[in-house]
Amino acid sequence: MFVDSHCHLDKLDLDKLDLDNSESRSTGLAAVFERAAERDISHMLCIGIDMGNIQAVLELAEAQSNVFATVGVHPLYQENRTPSVDELVHLSKHPKVVGIGETGLDYFYCKGDLSWQRERFITHIQAAVKCDMPLIVHTRGAKEDTLDLMRQYGGGELKGVLHCFTEDLDMALQAVDMGFYISISGIVTFNNASELREVVSNLPLDKLLIETDSPWLTPAPHRGSPNEPKHVLEVAKKIAEIKQIPVETVGEVTTANFFSLFSKAE
Repeated sequence: MFVDSHCHLDKLDLDKLDLDNSESRSTGLAAVFERAAERDISHMLCIGIDMGNIQAVLELAEAQSNVFATVGVHPLYQENRTPSVDELVHLSKHPKVVGIGETGLDYFYCKGDLSWQRERFITHIQAAVKCDMPLIVHTRGAKEDTLDLMRQYGGGELKGVLHCFTEDLDMALQAVDMGFYISISGIVTFNNASELREVVSNLPLDKLLIETDSPWLTPAPHRGSPNEPKHVLEVAKKIAEIKQIPVETVGEVTTANFFSLFSKAE
């Protein structure tokens, strides 16, 4: 059994997926769920990325018993309004919401004065602590500030996951020491991802999650095709190869990790 711990079901190009999977008995989202089930993918976490898509994410989770949701505003979307701590806490009370985010810092794509990004991240950290929910963190090129803000505003009570991890082993180990999980995406299958594979090799399996981040980052050997939750199996296979363990073990342990972190999903 496997869990796609981070996907954007509301962003999938369903028409293209239908064309690429003409053998499916169903179409649209029903076919996405069907293909995932055929590969023993039991649950999915659909991620909120701005105040405009949260309703769509919640409706998807309400309609599907094995889909959960998060609420937050992505660090790349400067033009989007940042919700208050109280707004996020209120949204977190929805029965299908199990985490706060996607939030974080991105100094790779964003340049200039990024104080707005740090303030947004702090708001999400404070909300996660206040409602005792995991924080879903996007971090790129912002290692020190990400860790510093998590420590400063988390107060030792913050838990969560660094999603789609692409930073170095030192950052991963520091986050794990803070009680965070590290989530591995299809990037681990890319030819140029040797550093990420080294991170996977050096982290214990009980600190890892797996994800697709679909519709982006389709793993090998499916590069060029649209990504979807069924491909989380390719991530699990690569981790199994790196660690020289059965893929079933990767599924069993990362699934247990998911439900340990996102305890409201039980």
